[in-house]
Amino acid sequence: MSEGVPTDPDQALRLLLAGNRRFVLGEREHPNQDADRRTAVAPGQRPFAVLFGCADSRLAAEIIFDRGLGDLFVVRTAGHVVGPEVLGSIEYGIAVLDAPLVAVLGHDSCGAVTAALQVTRDGEMPPGAMGSVVERVLPSVLAAGGRDSNPDAAGEEHVRYTVELLANESATIARRVAAGRCAVVGLSYQLADGSVRVIAERGLPEAVAQA
Repeated sequence: MSEGVPTDPDQALRLLLAGNRRFVLGEREHPNQDADRRTAVAPGQRPFAVLFGCADSRLAAEIIFDRGLGDLFVVRTAGHVVGPEVLGSIEYGIAVLDAPLVAVLGHDSCGAVTAALQVTRDGEMPPGAMGSVVERVLPSVLAAGGRDSNPDAAGEEHVRYTVELLANESATIARRVAAGRCAVVGLSYQLADGSVRVIAERGLPEAVAQA
């Protein structure tokens, strides 16, 4: 990367948000997307952030953050729900690839959140394995007010819940946050205008968290 790989959490977050601003303004630079970059990263990767996002088709990470090959280690599930495989993948990005930032990316009008809200109203879980996704979103919906909660407010609560879960349940992440080598941030994406904003964080300097 021409700007250099960030080595601390605040640099990584600033780089991520700068790319999103370019995306919103229609001024994308498409960095690290050419044949030279492909050749450069073939021997190994050093992403500057682990991007853990909802699997919604409108949240293509490299596009909305204007990044390229080798920049982001992307993990995605419906409703950004966490299971052992997901947590292990995120820990790999932090402990092995040495990424200084974990960004949890949620969004408005989230289908998993809407489904969990519906369960609080009619008591019926979705069929098959979809029920396990909704079950993991339910605590956030209940914390936001249950059946009477606003869907987008519940979605943001779920982002905050996921940030705390990662920071508290993973000893690997917790150690790195405590040492100042990593931060976990929660981002809320707006589908209509493409913007993201920070709504939760663990391990960032106060000035960066409020930027």
